[in-house]
Amino acid sequence: MPIEEDWLFGWDPTPGIVAVWAEGDGVVHVWRRVAGTLVYEVERSRSWVLVDSIEGLRGLAGKATYRELAGEGALRFVVRADDMRTLAGAIPRDDHALYLPPEEQYLVATGRTYFKDLTFAELRRMQFDLETTGLDAEVDRIFLIATRLPDGTVQLLDDADERALITRFVELVRATDPDVIENHNLHGFDLPFLERRARILNVPLALGRIGPPGLRQRGARRGAVAPRQQDSEVTRRIRFVIPGRELIDTMDAVMRHDFAARDLPGHGLKAVAKHLGVAGPDREHIPGSQIHAVWQTDPDRVRRYAAADVEEVDGLARLLGGPAFALARMAPRRYERLADAGPATGVIDPLLVRAYLRSGQALPAHRPGDGTQHTGAALHLFAAGVAHRVVKADVASLYPSLMREYKISPTRDRLGALLAVVDQLVVRRLEAKAAAKLAPVGSPERASHEAMSAAMKLVVNSAYGYLGAGSLTRFADVHAANEVTRRGREVLDLMCTELAARGVTLLEADTDGVYFTVPTSWTEADERRVVAEVAALLPDLVRLEYDGRYAAMLSHEPKNYALLGYDGKLTLRGVAFRSSRAEPFGEAFLRRAIGCLLRDDVPGVRAAYLATVTALRGRELPTHEVSSLVRLTKTPDEYLAVREQRHELSYEAVLAAGRTTWRAGERYRVYRTRSGGGALSVEDSDPRDYDADHYVRLLRDTYASRLVRAFAPEDFAAVFADPDQLSLFTRSLATIVPVLTPIVADPPPAYSDFH
Repeated sequence: MPIEEDWLFGWDPTPGIVAVWAEGDGVVHVWRRVAGTLVYEVERSRSWVLVDSIEGLRGLAGKATYRELAGEGALRFVVRADDMRTLAGAIPRDDHALYLPPEEQYLVATGRTYFKDLTFAELRRMQFDLETTGLDAEVDRIFLIATRLPDGTVQLLDDADERALITRFVELVRATDPDVIENHNLHGFDLPFLERRARILNVPLALGRIGPPGLRQRGARRGAVAPRQQDSEVTRRIRFVIPGRELIDTMDAVMRHDFAARDLPGHGLKAVAKHLGVAGPDREHIPGSQIHAVWQTDPDRVRRYAAADVEEVDGLARLLGGPAFALARMAPRRYERLADAGPATGVIDPLLVRAYLRSGQALPAHRPGDGTQHTGAALHLFAAGVAHRVVKADVASLYPSLMREYKISPTRDRLGALLAVVDQLVVRRLEAKAAAKLAPVGSPERASHEAMSAAMKLVVNSAYGYLGAGSLTRFADVHAANEVTRRGREVLDLMCTELAARGVTLLEADTDGVYFTVPTSWTEADERRVVAEVAALLPDLVRLEYDGRYAAMLSHEPKNYALLGYDGKLTLRGVAFRSSRAEPFGEAFLRRAIGCLLRDDVPGVRAAYLATVTALRGRELPTHEVSSLVRLTKTPDEYLAVREQRHELSYEAVLAAGRTTWRAGERYRVYRTRSGGGALSVEDSDPRDYDADHYVRLLRDTYASRLVRAFAPEDFAAVFADPDQLSLFTRSLATIVPVLTPIVADPPPAYSDFH
């Protein structure tokens, strides 16, 4: 096998690994699924650390061995011992050493990865979901646990004795023996709540395949807030882990999907399942705060609700979990860690560490930059307002393509491993895409190839970010990153110049592609021809593709726009139109008004505005519709220290609800009351005591203002005039026409000769 393939996929072909567990004591536990049967193996593996010097390690004499690596990297000594504690006691965890978790040490050293020769469908997956009397594990309790077993059977556990209920759940997990346990917000709520209730009730939480009862912990970007250490003000996030099983939170897959697609209405299970077509047509809905009350009067309804939850989690995992599964076939990390990892530090770094050690080469240490600023990507807004007959030309993975075309790689990457990995990923991704198209629709083979393609795209597109990540990545090189962006600007300028020369009107251009309008006489064939002509002028490895056509577009700001398809589908992009912090009534208004605007229905825009004003002033909208999601960044002590100087609505709302304790990072839905104070919006309460005048002003000044570029100033004033303050000289809405205004009058800068 070529060494580059070793770098990308590992070199050990051992099939079917579904779990690896190690404690750093020299023993590694490996579970493999072979022809449906679970095989358990115990191996010996010495712990190791990479260091830049062996001076000062004389205390390890007789307890450890070392080997010096070749090359120029600073981390050039591999120090090994039978037990990680021996190394940890002598080698500080700082930039002069590279420590990996015990399982990753094993995977890197052996060249093994998870899931070789397995399909996603062959995993034994179990889903569970808790129903509780409230959200505080100190005082509330679990009264129902919904489970979906690996064979698809839904089993509901309920018991008035919570201790017995948790015990039954533990017994079910051990009897079913899943490889993977899944839920939505698993690490944010269910596992922390279960763990706390089990400790309070003194129930042994023996969910692992080996070892004593109890969950282990690891640091994480998103998860439960760890108890603050004494004298520490640092908020730390943790996730629980279980020996021998992988814990997958489908929230991670949802957030990763939405980061790329930006098309989800939110990240909650119900909203995402409905949006993606996973929810059943008769799905039971119960407000979260009412579930226990409904249980006491209609338990069957709650059972249907809970059963739907675990069915939807399974559907989301199957629909969105493929990329993480495919990444686990490549990168030397546990499956659950890859599911929530950032692609640069979480995927590329482990690949490069393995590549260097496989080649016997020393690794560079993290180091600060030399002060050079990272230059931004090219981004042009040529025109704002409403355009018709819109085309998008897509640039597929522009920056990685430029890295490959011009051999741009980190200076300290003496092996050229990053560029080699990107090359391999691009080639393999094209192979996977082609294989997916040949496989039957809905088949496991097609799903596997599509997942591999998506995983490889994720890593490829993060390669440029890896270059520019400063001291966060081992091979960061701001000069190489700036060369990539310079080349990117040249390519983008070339595309824009050549497209404009062929008679189109440019709207917006960035590293993802170009939007432009075409003359009324053009057919789709003309649109495709022009894109193909410009594509032929680009560097060989840069691909420009015809990506779609739209009836109309509202261009507001760079990367903030709305598209109306010829099929009538409306798509909103950017935080100006879609944001988790936005009030629901504002987003609903924008969707209705923009739909009318792009159909040249100006009276419809006015009607949408008037209807929303009327609903607000009459308090016809539920309180939830005017609430916004806020994140608390100050602790109670920090806020109270500055409260006299400035009241903040979000904190005042929490205090008004009688809550005197909270943690930085907690999120609440808040709104402004008619008295001017703040209040929390909760699911089972709808007081409609909000400040209607405030939200009418917000409607005009914040939401309606996002349509300002679609109209001449006097027309905007007429469309969004206050219905209670009409002018004697009101313009006829029928005469108002949306406008498109040039933003960039000068042509793009000259470009260099690529050939």
